[in-house]
Amino acid sequence: MSEDWFARRTHHWDELSLDELLDRKRATGNTVSLVVPARDEAATIGPIVTRSRELLMDTAQLVDEVVVIDSDSSDATFDVAADAGAVVHRCSDVRPDLGTVPGKGEAMWKAQFVTRGDVLVFMDADLVEWDTHFVPGLLGPLLTTPEVQLVKGFYERPMLASGGGGPYDGGRVTELVARPLIALDWPDLAGLVQPLAGEWAVRRDHFAQLAVPTGYAVELAALIDTLERRGVDAIAQVDLGRRAHKHQTLHDLGAMAVQLLAAAQRRRTGGDGGGAGALDDVVALRQYSGAERGLRVHERTVRTGERPPAVAVPDEEVA
Repeated sequence: MSEDWFARRTHHWDELSLDELLDRKRATGNTVSLVVPARDEAATIGPIVTRSRELLMDTAQLVDEVVVIDSDSSDATFDVAADAGAVVHRCSDVRPDLGTVPGKGEAMWKAQFVTRGDVLVFMDADLVEWDTHFVPGLLGPLLTTPEVQLVKGFYERPMLASGGGGPYDGGRVTELVARPLIALDWPDLAGLVQPLAGEWAVRRDHFAQLAVPTGYAVELAALIDTLERRGVDAIAQVDLGRRAHKHQTLHDLGAMAVQLLAAAQRRRTGGDGGGAGALDDVVALRQYSGAERGLRVHERTVRTGERPPAVAVPDEEVA
């Protein structure tokens, strides 16, 4: 990825005023869906939906709908999101004829069947430090540059734990897995500050052409596939300032790493990411904890399957 790309395709969230974005939205005729995939996020989903709806939909009319895809939550995520004003769908209820599996990517893929926006803006549901400028910041390049298909956010992402750390120390899987993979196999993506950022936007018609990993690898796969299909100039990134959220355990990060590596391997070897049987692909991951005579073995099954491009999915049969 050249310095020229970085200069042309790296933006800051406040480059365009809200009025300018609204003018561009009207001129292009684009509609916007804000999509929040969520699983057991009752503690944080309410303020995200409330503020986004009030400021970006009811007041500014930059967003046309706020949709939460509840991925098999065991807490009150569904009710909290609905009370806050979102349209909420249980992931398993969206196209039940296609079945359902757990995972963030599954929720994002299913969102294509229950949203109407020409542009989809994705936002994580576990944010504790954020602001509504995330959404207009991500929309800017899509509303002003027709060739841009996908926009990634980046931000300071500190560790929320005693001892502090640097502004980007919260992205452990990014630094230990995603960035090395990009350096080795897709160096044209090396200018992306946070390739795994959960805040990103994409044109619906482009996203519908991409195979989607059902788990954590959805962000990396979308970048690689966009690069291969459209070239690096179809990707842009936006500095969104600062973001903080809860962090995963080391063992959970290991499972995420497996999903990233599986998606990368499929693309490295020329797989389509959505072939027959791919939805059921799994990897057995063995992990350890404890020490000396207290050593414990943890076995988990990590899903590495993918959904086919939405454009390849037949319409639901109505009885």
